[in-house]
Amino acid sequence: QQQQQQQQRLVAPAKPCRSDLVEIVDPRKIKPLGKGGSLKSRMAICHSLAHIESWAIDLSWDIIARFGISQSMPFGFVCDFARVALDEASHFERLAERLKAMGGSYGDFPAHDGLWESAVETSESLMARLAIEHMVHEARGLDVLPQTISKFENGGDKETALVLRNFVYPEEVTHCAAGLKYYCYLYVRDHAPKQDGKDTCLRELEGLAIDSMGGTQAGDILSKFGFNVDEVIASFHSTVRKHFHGRLKPPFNDEAREKAGFTKTWYEPLATK
Repeated sequence: QQQQQQQQRLVAPAKPCRSDLVEIVDPRKIKPLGKGGSLKSRMAICHSLAHIESWAIDLSWDIIARFGISQSMPFGFVCDFARVALDEASHFERLAERLKAMGGSYGDFPAHDGLWESAVETSESLMARLAIEHMVHEARGLDVLPQTISKFENGGDKETALVLRNFVYPEEVTHCAAGLKYYCYLYVRDHAPKQDGKDTCLRELEGLAIDSMGGTQAGDILSKFGFNVDEVIASFHSTVRKHFHGRLKPPFNDEAREKAGFTKTWYEPLATK
């Protein structure tokens, strides 16, 4: 009873407190960012990325506050997503510094809050939150980042390209890996039948480093203990179809996704032509 009362007191806010620097508009009112050929276009792209990172910070803390205690998640869950939050804060600071170096600042362009709309859609389900925010949106970021880096390089902005290539890109792989790791963890804990080795499997999943980058992955651990990975993937497909209202369009960055343990069988069946 005491634990229930504590959980009732620890309710995440409906929406994080946000800066009023940025004018929030309907996504349909956002002007095209351009291809990076002009300074204004590169500033707009950099600003858009910074805004995404600002929401990624809040989403990382929100998943801890909203689900950590209520879903009885292990301490490793808190540690992993606190690390993700730190990464996202670093990305925001670096991009804001680049924007300042271009002669602008965060707040110079309007933006939309589409990422938070997905968070609202998944506020009642941790598996849905992991699937949509970390295994759809984060993975989509991996798909488009190489082209974004090229835009800055082709526009002569080597410094911003370096920030994206050396810091943002590799760390976003680990964020996608965190989503997949805990989606698998929850499936085994809450939906898989009781069998020998289940508790050991959960401990190994919790201890899995999200920056293993092509080493042992969550799917490998499930297979090691005899759990059907195809059933977990089918669950993911069902979750995405229920909670994601956009389209998953190729091309996909298969190499980066695979480093996160996110192989083609997870996402290709969901793709629209």
